[in-house]
Amino acid sequence: QVQLVESGGGLVQPGGSLRLSCAASGSAFSRAAMYWYRQAPGKQREFVALITSGSSINYADSVTGRFTISRDNAKKTVYLQMNSLKPDDTAVYYCNMNGGWWGQGTQVTVSS
Repeated sequence: QVQLVESGGGLVQPGGSLRLSCAASGSAFSRAAMYWYRQAPGKQREFVALITSGSSINYADSVTGRFTISRDNAKKTVYLQMNSLKPDDTAVYYCNMNGGWWGQGTQVTVSS
């Protein structure tokens, strides 16, 4: 059984930064592809970033150059550093393991 727990969300002004964390349970983390997705009010959940077990990385075009995904296998944690935040980044952010398990999400609100 895998559990994913996100943290680090909050209210930030446009141009600000936040770092999200997703802590995983179980022994599969180091072999897993880890994803960040987000869902804004009234919109479908969308892909944000991916880091594979070999640390290959991919980003959505909308966040490229502003967001950075990373992982710490010893801590079983994946991070999402978000810089230059915009109001359009407002959403619930979810982590995902291997396209299967989901966390409960953490709210990010970008507003002045």
